[in-house]
Amino acid sequence: MSALTAALPASVASRLLRAADLPRLGAALRPGDRLATGVAPFDALLGGGLPRGALVELSGRAGGRFALVLAALAAATSRGEAAALLDLGDQLDPASAEEAGCDLARLLWVRPLRFRDALLAAETVAAAGFRLVVLDAGLALPSSRLRDAGPWLRLARAAAPRRVAFLLSTPVPLAGLAAEALVGVSARALFRQAGATRFLAGAAASLSLLKVRGGRPAEAPLLALSPLAAPLARHLLPALLPAAPALPTPARAASTPTSSVAATSFVPPRRAVACA
Repeated sequence: MSALTAALPASVASRLLRAADLPRLGAALRPGDRLATGVAPFDALLGGGLPRGALVELSGRAGGRFALVLAALAAATSRGEAAALLDLGDQLDPASAEEAGCDLARLLWVRPLRFRDALLAAETVAAAGFRLVVLDAGLALPSSRLRDAGPWLRLARAAAPRRVAFLLSTPVPLAGLAAEALVGVSARALFRQAGATRFLAGAAASLSLLKVRGGRPAEAPLLALSPLAAPLARHLLPALLPAAPALPTPARAASTPTSSVAATSFVPPRRAVACA
């Protein structure tokens, strides 16, 4: 017993878990105790969906992660469960989320500024009784102090006793041993040839089970999305298509007086928003 544990009240010390306890907790998960996202290849890789009481990490730099985040949020809220999104990547569009099937009245949307804030918020909402907690990092990476196992082990410990399904969406793997499973995602655009012209036909996401506690890595069938499957495809396509070329700036006539206007962009303040 460490000095820190010995200094705690017995009622608190008895509830603490160690990293060595996590495999036991993962093995105790019942096969049916999962949150199905409705994305069949993803659910199949995880044995039926996101395990309740465990942390699953979804990792990849290319597009596709947030489409799966939306699917999970829609699955939980449409069943009447409360869900929370820690949107560090600032990607959520409420209208698109509603179109994807999210019940916004059951979704807590938190827009943290820093990784540290996102981690603290995740622990708070997990303790508050939310059945699904999602932390989407966008393309952000934590500081070196937050890349060790400690923060993620705390999140896994917070999820376990409350049976919270925790989904961590990151550009590179971060959770390490704290994750029950690590799923890699990559995406590419699909084109249709018509004579000499190619048309965008949709997008496809490739899912790989890179790590699972007590199991073996696996590949899922290619997940193809038509442009008509708007809620998912919209979050795949922007990352796959080349950026539009910059338009040339028109030359000004020397004799024409001009006024100088400062170009500004409005960024709404980040805060927790209940999407009611």
